[in-house]
Amino acid sequence: MQNNLGRTEFKGLGFYVPEKVLTNFEIEQMVDTSDEWIYTRTGIKQRHIAAADQATSDLAAVAARRALEKSRLLPTDLDLIIVATATPDTQMPACACLVQQKIGAKNAVAFDIAAACSGFIYGLSVADAYIKSKAYQNVLLIGAETFSRIINWHDRSTCILFGDGAGAALLQYGNGSSGIFNTFLGADGAGAELLTIPAGGSRLPADRESVEKSLHFLQMNGREVYKVAASGMAKAILSALDHAGFTLEDVDFIIPHQANVRIIESLIQKLKIAPEKVFLNLARYGNTSAASIPIALCEAVEDHKVNKGNLVVLVSFGAGLTWGASVIRW
Repeated sequence: MQNNLGRTEFKGLGFYVPEKVLTNFEIEQMVDTSDEWIYTRTGIKQRHIAAADQATSDLAAVAARRALEKSRLLPTDLDLIIVATATPDTQMPACACLVQQKIGAKNAVAFDIAAACSGFIYGLSVADAYIKSKAYQNVLLIGAETFSRIINWHDRSTCILFGDGAGAALLQYGNGSSGIFNTFLGADGAGAELLTIPAGGSRLPADRESVEKSLHFLQMNGREVYKVAASGMAKAILSALDHAGFTLEDVDFIIPHQANVRIIESLIQKLKIAPEKVFLNLARYGNTSAASIPIALCEAVEDHKVNKGNLVVLVSFGAGLTWGASVIRW
């Protein structure tokens, strides 16, 4: 096991989901599906949807303010803001810059990370490196998404899955035994087409044809993603634990990306762990992509499922393909 060196610690958490709730029963009126079909196959009962005047930076700013309040810091104390998102307000500027302005963090450097559902884990690795290098002291990491804007609401295979929301964490260097022990990351661009938005970038700029063909919406090969997601997350967990000097037996709680209950059940089976050790809030929020893990972590702490001294593993899998896991002593 690693020596008791200083580590990056969580000083404050906050999350926000829009007020509007879209239930499975309402989706029944939009596409050929049913509440029973959605719930039994995904574990989702409802999801939150951003209002017409809300964009990703708006959700992120609320979560950011709540994390700052919990950490008892002012926005001007922040040195760095990282926003993990696949749905920024615009292609430029970065969503993080918009959040910086909204919350008044005038002293903070700001940039985005694009790793889809793995974005928060990727962001933890980046924040951890900056903090340990002493480049920045107070780092705000946010996962935020408005997937409702990139979903084809006529495609029943994807529109049932996703919701909007944001989660934020204030990170600092600490000299105690708590904090991030290790973050393990992986990627495989050979699977890029399994989860993609074909148009809107430099490969296929927006034009009449791309809009008519709905190429600006998310496209997913759900069957193939399912095949690799659980195994990818299991390998990430074991690798992260090994690098940190721990085993599965040492773990008190696992917070996985909330994508699909069947993927999480498969993960539990592969690792042969008790279901009680795995956090689920999927039914209430659906898949909120990069916001999924910080929202779940915040709720797990508030519900006292994660407590001081617990060894916690965060794990995710997403478009790219990307995956990652982080081992944390709370």
